[in-house]
Amino acid sequence: MQTKQDIEKLLAGAGTMPNRRLGQNFLIDLNLMRLLVETAHIQPQDAVIEIGTGTGSFTEELAQRAGQVITVEYDTALAGIARVQLARFSNVQLFNMDVLENKNAIQREILEAMRQAQDDHGGRLLLVANLPYNVGSAVMANLILGPVTADGMYVTVQKEVAERMTARPGHAEYGTLSILMQATGTVRPLRKLPPSVFWPRPQVDSAMVSYERDESMAAQIHSMQIFKQIINLFMNHRRKMLKACVKFAQDDLVCVRHWPDVFEEACVDPHSRPEELTPRQYINIANLCFEQKR
Repeated sequence: MQTKQDIEKLLAGAGTMPNRRLGQNFLIDLNLMRLLVETAHIQPQDAVIEIGTGTGSFTEELAQRAGQVITVEYDTALAGIARVQLARFSNVQLFNMDVLENKNAIQREILEAMRQAQDDHGGRLLLVANLPYNVGSAVMANLILGPVTADGMYVTVQKEVAERMTARPGHAEYGTLSILMQATGTVRPLRKLPPSVFWPRPQVDSAMVSYERDESMAAQIHSMQIFKQIINLFMNHRRKMLKACVKFAQDDLVCVRHWPDVFEEACVDPHSRPEELTPRQYINIANLCFEQKR
């Protein structure tokens, strides 16, 4: 792995500097990098997806443990540096592109690479990354909803994103990411990170968080598409009463014929506000709506 001095030298040699607009804050504490990798318990049959290759420092450590590493770097200059640094690893596939096709979809080439890696190695698919702040939440949501899902995520994120991942109903940070993660697995805060462990120093604190998918929990959701639509419908109007939110129903949810019956059967008070519902209650509502659509 590379020290701060190593990274500075590589960037200077390429005539570039960290781009704050792209959230380029390099994790330079090598002990914390090792902690994140070790927490993931990466095995030789596992495939790892990394978002934000940077100069390839963290990628090197991943490549020594995983069967395959799929790493994505948006910045062309950094991707060029990383390609040289990672040339000795035959199990690294580097994409120089935006990881997201749009907010609701990961790029098709990257999805296909993840599918192929799972087929080739037969192990878990893990997201292990110092996530760029501007895409972290969307990437994690997409890797929960599919079409390709991660078995685990071990990430550094902005502190407020970490709080959204772990927030409980009624908390100010409770939202879409909270519900998605807690409905499908277990989320654990690992470590708070001060700005000093990054270069350049960000203006905010960060945190390491783990998420482990539980297929027995995820299988209780009859349709991920409907589940996502239900979460969006209500959480987009989180301070209204549930019964007032349904007039904004779109897509598949326009087919729901009688919302009072849905709430009653789901054992949910229609006078409740979306921010008060548990992930389990969101699952119950989504499943009833899915049954009506069939």
